[in-house]
Amino acid sequence: MVLTEIIEQAFAPSATSIESGSIPGAVLGLITASGERAVQWAGAAQIEPDRESVSRETWFDLASLTKVIFTTTRVLQLVEEGRIALDDPLVTVIPDLRQYDMNAAERRLTFRQCLAHQTHLPAVEPLYTYGQDPNTLRAFILQRVWQPGPPVYSDINYMLLGIAIERITGQALIDQPLPERFSFRPDPKLCAATERDTWRGRVIRGEVHDENAFALGGASGHAGLFGTIDGVLDFARSLLDGTGLSPDSIKVIRTRESERRTVGWEGFYPGWHGGDSCSADTIGHTGFTGTGLWIDFERGLAWSLLTNRVHPSRHKDSGILPLRRATGEEVIALFDRRA
Repeated sequence: MVLTEIIEQAFAPSATSIESGSIPGAVLGLITASGERAVQWAGAAQIEPDRESVSRETWFDLASLTKVIFTTTRVLQLVEEGRIALDDPLVTVIPDLRQYDMNAAERRLTFRQCLAHQTHLPAVEPLYTYGQDPNTLRAFILQRVWQPGPPVYSDINYMLLGIAIERITGQALIDQPLPERFSFRPDPKLCAATERDTWRGRVIRGEVHDENAFALGGASGHAGLFGTIDGVLDFARSLLDGTGLSPDSIKVIRTRESERRTVGWEGFYPGWHGGDSCSADTIGHTGFTGTGLWIDFERGLAWSLLTNRVHPSRHKDSGILPLRRATGEEVIALFDRRA
């Protein structure tokens, strides 16, 4: 069974979700370590204000896939270049982090801890409600007295990492070089729409859905990246075949830092979004807008499901978790059958 046959059947859960109106549209892509790939799509890139069909070339707001495709990868590249070490504290490149309290806990945070979400920082903060000046908001992030708590999946971790990347490279995130088929400044006409946003007063298309990333200038370490399915698949293959990062870095993203997390990624656990049939050597990540990527190193297989499930509103049950799990189960069952 070739991948094109597999994807026709594996797309069935997405087709059902589109037909029921749970999501407007979807693109599913599969790729192997050898480069074999298949892509299928259906539904709408936009239903408000006008209906437009999704295609293989549709650009999606990747949301928190920014954390792994851009931020984690860029930090590991900087480690490979010898410019930082994973266990360096952030203050080695952000000396003004909590600069008014030399004993502040934030001054002891390391790159590894932030990448693996092993810090005391909160999950999220509505920074955009404090204003829209990017420089002032960055200063606020650095000087805020964050309340301590147990380790949680935290956007704040990646905002700090984004600031660190800017300091090291001397270049704003929105101007950072990106691989083909990725952008922080996509052409809106090529993009899937996301939410009818009450804060911005319009349907969001071609600008980042995440309010904090928008207020920070359109790109942050936690969100802001757009891409096509083939861009995401190219990235996944580069990890499968070892061309995207060094062997040491790939080992790092495959090694647990906690029960469920590696550096940057989630590692397989029962009940996760990728489905329970993944091998133990599988990493994955999801994005709030309805995106996801899973890489099974044991099988030499990766798949990505890109949807605009928040269009026209996040305030509905899109069924994204069961859709992702059903897709993963179908992909693996069919892939294993051909073996």
